[in-house]
Amino acid sequence: MTRQRRSFSAEFKLEAACLVIDQGYSIAEASRSLNVGETGLRRWVTQLEQER
Repeated sequence: MTRQRRSFSAEFKLEAACLVIDQGYSIAEASRSLNVGETGLRRWVTQLEQER
């Protein structure tokens, strides 16, 4: 049985990345509390930093 890929809204990704950038959470802490993978969260953080 294959796992389905989860998809997240743009708003969720922005809020998750803001936790790391603006509020000082570590990527590990934020990913645990939001139940998302560290790799994906790291990508969202990098993307937001580039946009700013």
